[in-house]
Amino acid sequence: MNRYKLVHVTQFSYDGIVTESYNELRLRPRHDESQSCLSFRVTTNPAAKAVGHQDYFGNWVHQFHILPEHRKLRVETEAVVLMHPVAEKPVSAMTLTELDVMRDDLADEHFDWLVASAYCPFVPAILDLAADAERACDGTVHGFVQTASSLIHARFRYQQGATHVHSSVEDCLETQAGVCQDFSHLLLAIVRSRGIPARYVSGYLVPRQGNDERAAMERVIGGLASHAWVQVFIPETGWIGLDPTSGEYVDAQHIRIAYGRDYGDVPPVRGVYKGHAGQSLAVDVHVRPAVDDEGAELLLETSATPPLDPEEEQHAQQQQQQQ
Repeated sequence: MNRYKLVHVTQFSYDGIVTESYNELRLRPRHDESQSCLSFRVTTNPAAKAVGHQDYFGNWVHQFHILPEHRKLRVETEAVVLMHPVAEKPVSAMTLTELDVMRDDLADEHFDWLVASAYCPFVPAILDLAADAERACDGTVHGFVQTASSLIHARFRYQQGATHVHSSVEDCLETQAGVCQDFSHLLLAIVRSRGIPARYVSGYLVPRQGNDERAAMERVIGGLASHAWVQVFIPETGWIGLDPTSGEYVDAQHIRIAYGRDYGDVPPVRGVYKGHAGQSLAVDVHVRPAVDDEGAELLLETSATPPLDPEEEQHAQQQQQQQ
């Protein structure tokens, strides 16, 4: 099955009254030769109209604002994505030495994907990891990035809570643990420090069916939350996707949402509000086939979590009765 329905629910609960909430979403899947976004919808409670545009990197951004007083904000996006079969790209034999000759040209064309960033600084430990990857690889650019991804998978353990959403590679290097966001930042820093363009990719991972080790791992790292990985630019080949969390190449199980220099460019939800109240956050993601085994549409299903509380549910029923 290559058509999926995505439901992403974000709910903010405030411990006091807030007003003038301004928000932006980066949750609409990209539309290109390898995947098609067939439909996309944003629903908010309190209700607001979302207006979309594309940012500097070509990502879809939807903005909305809520001016009245409120104590909760629920944002739900639904999308249907068709994944296309993509021909496997030939493996480039370009060496790292040949790449060094092209550094100036690459810097002119891919500057944003080569420089260090807030989440991906070129600290000494990153340079050490890059040196380890270069010694272990076959001397080609392709071999280097593949070795670097495998090295991260082998040396760092997947552990939720070991870092936080604003952690840089330095935090992950200290704990030797992290999640997909951290491992993607590590790979970005390693390959960029060697002069290879690379970009952060946010999206979803559709877990495989079955009981083998990889299927079980994918259910853990991608089945309950957004996922992240890296695309690396190799001259003569183009962009290839690597998932350092699994140590594998990216395939049709990876649904792309947005590109950025690091997580800071592509947070799923970002906003501000007026008020002195603190907030708590709940996020729920569902990724599932958009048709059943007999080909019937499943698009009428909606997310049930995070659930509406009784007060919100009563208010929703009253609104329906008034229409």
